[in-house]
Amino acid sequence: MPSAASATCRYLTDWVVVKTRWGLDVDTAERAALDRILARCDDTVTTVTHAR
Repeated sequence: MPSAASATCRYLTDWVVVKTRWGLDVDTAERAALDRILARCDDTVTTVTHAR
């Protein structure tokens, strides 16, 4: 069973993938929160296929 921290990291990684795939904006506050939380996660290589 994944820890709460790894579940959070996975959720936020998926969040970033969706926003990137669809070209959605990220405001300054959201970017700061993502940077702060994801800094505690292990490095993950993620591939994103952009929507057409």
